[in-house]
Amino acid sequence: MELSTPVQYIKGVGPKRAKDLSKLSVYTVEDLLFLFPNRYEDRSSIKSVADIEIGEKGTVIAEVIAVEITEVRKNMKVIKARLRDEEGNFLVAVWFNQKYIKDILKKGVKAMFYGKVEYRFGEVNMVSPEFELLGTDGLADINMGRIVPVYPLSGNLKQKQMRKILWTVVEECMDEIREVLPAYVLKKYNLMDRKSAIRSMHFPENFDELENARRRLIFEELFLLQVALSVRRKNYRGRHKGYKFVIDEGEVKRLLGVLPFELTPAQKKVLNEIFEDLYSGFPMYRLLQGDVGSGKTIVALLALVVTWHNGYQGAMMAPTEILAEQHYLSLKDMFSHIGMRVAFLGSKLPKSEQDKVCEGLSNGSIDLVVGTHSLIQDRVAFRNLGLVVIDEQHRFGVAQRVKLVSKGSAPHLLVMTATPIPRTMTLTLYGDLDVSTIDQMPPGRKPVKTYWITDSYRSRLYEFIRKEVKTGRQVYVVCPIIEESDVLDVQPAVSTYEYLKNDVFPDLRVGLLHGGMKSREKENVMKSFRDGKIDILVATQVIEVGVDVPNATVMVIENAERFGISQLHQLRGRVGRGEYDSYCVLISDPKTEEAKERLKALVEINNGFELSEIDLKIRGPGEIYGLKQHGMPDLKIADIVRDIDILKVVKEEAMALVNYDDKLSAYPFMLLEIKNRWKGRFDIWAGA
Repeated sequence: MELSTPVQYIKGVGPKRAKDLSKLSVYTVEDLLFLFPNRYEDRSSIKSVADIEIGEKGTVIAEVIAVEITEVRKNMKVIKARLRDEEGNFLVAVWFNQKYIKDILKKGVKAMFYGKVEYRFGEVNMVSPEFELLGTDGLADINMGRIVPVYPLSGNLKQKQMRKILWTVVEECMDEIREVLPAYVLKKYNLMDRKSAIRSMHFPENFDELENARRRLIFEELFLLQVALSVRRKNYRGRHKGYKFVIDEGEVKRLLGVLPFELTPAQKKVLNEIFEDLYSGFPMYRLLQGDVGSGKTIVALLALVVTWHNGYQGAMMAPTEILAEQHYLSLKDMFSHIGMRVAFLGSKLPKSEQDKVCEGLSNGSIDLVVGTHSLIQDRVAFRNLGLVVIDEQHRFGVAQRVKLVSKGSAPHLLVMTATPIPRTMTLTLYGDLDVSTIDQMPPGRKPVKTYWITDSYRSRLYEFIRKEVKTGRQVYVVCPIIEESDVLDVQPAVSTYEYLKNDVFPDLRVGLLHGGMKSREKENVMKSFRDGKIDILVATQVIEVGVDVPNATVMVIENAERFGISQLHQLRGRVGRGEYDSYCVLISDPKTEEAKERLKALVEINNGFELSEIDLKIRGPGEIYGLKQHGMPDLKIADIVRDIDILKVVKEEAMALVNYDDKLSAYPFMLLEIKNRWKGRFDIWAGA
């Protein structure tokens, strides 16, 4: 049976079960072979009833002495089988509403039983045990007397059915499995061959064998991922000659002298790394990460000015109109005096203005465009795009990154994120980029004091807010939703704004900002807040990134449990940007331990990188960074947090292999496997 055979043609499956399997993303024989068990039960040790601890699970061989059915109430029938093991110990097996058992477990029948042993009503019981008759169809070999796999299920599928189906596939299809790892890698790391590993993942003989199989398949999964990323990186750089920019040191010094502050040593180091890339003659492909307020944006702006000095256009893409507009205004204020022509492109601009910007980009009369997703529209064309900057990279997928870069002929690429990414994630998500980190805050930045309170402290909080405003400071109040909801019991921005404006602070200036407002309205509100004409700004998380108001010193977050660690840290980063003491107040009464852990971490830790590691442990990488969105294949067995040591080794091996053979011509089965795993999500051989 070929690996591409649809599952419905496997013996024991058929159309109905195939539909159930499709809910587990299983469509072919190969998908089924890589549907690994969630866990395993050790049923290999056969014990007497007397040797199984009360409260523990165990396997016994016993003879059926008698079976009875009792109707304890309407629609509730209890089936009891009195059993005797080979040492003469008695056991009562109990099931509920499974009348068919009486037809199977007849007096005198011998079977294996597996379940939890309990002491009830003066007897040793085993409630709802699994069982297999001895000496019948041989299925006891799968379900009893061994380490038994427990699979994820869907629809009407049962464990016994899944095991039987997998047993059939493993027995009949192993010859179709091809080795995908090089022989030297198998030998160097003492890895099990692929066929044996897959067989042992489903039906291991012992736990050592299972561990070796798991290690082999984790290594394979991470190795293929890293090879793919390395190929993508090398082919992009190999196929495209990058623009070699001239870095005029005198001009750079002059630009730095115009800035109202001095760059930190960390910013200078990162700027030099970027300049080296721009000068190298190869396309820059770099991730710039740094904590909230560490000064990434100014580094990117300086790179864009160097691009302009070399006669090329720049593009900067941000995830929200507010952030894009803020970048646009900063650039205009900072660099328009040197003759740099800067434009803004957003979806909410009138069509006539959008057309004007598109025309300016295509004829070269615009040097730099700042915008949102609008930049990747088909109608946007550049005359000579030299540098692409993508802000808050985690908000965009690989496909969007590729589309913007493809609007030029191998332009330099700088992606930025203020969401600190643990090393484990940079190795995986951004294995094809060089990584620069600004790990130092500008001088004078004070850590934000963070407090977690419940609703009962609200009146004291309002007193504190009034006190801060009286000293001339400003306040954010962030709500998780805009309008009232019948489903969610959370504070909405609109009603919170009305309550604060009319009932709590009628004498203060309260403003409202949310994503549902028109672009011009949002711009006016933010300008008023920046200019000090609004004391308290009630907003949704549209202000999460990029909003810079040094006079704002208090961030209040309603229903803080509804935000992730990263979002809370980003929101907190909107204050503490000036010379004043700043505060973040989390209002929450969380119901889950996970939410409590998040809030506790925010109170105790100000470092974004530390928080990202904690978030990774609490929620897992897929939840935080959306691996599918980034174009990453699903990891079926590896865990990039748990398996970081393997990941480090694998990355080096993968890079060495690709440096030697970037077409993978010596490894056709590896090449095929990589392409199959990506499933067309994005083509690693496509370019950017």
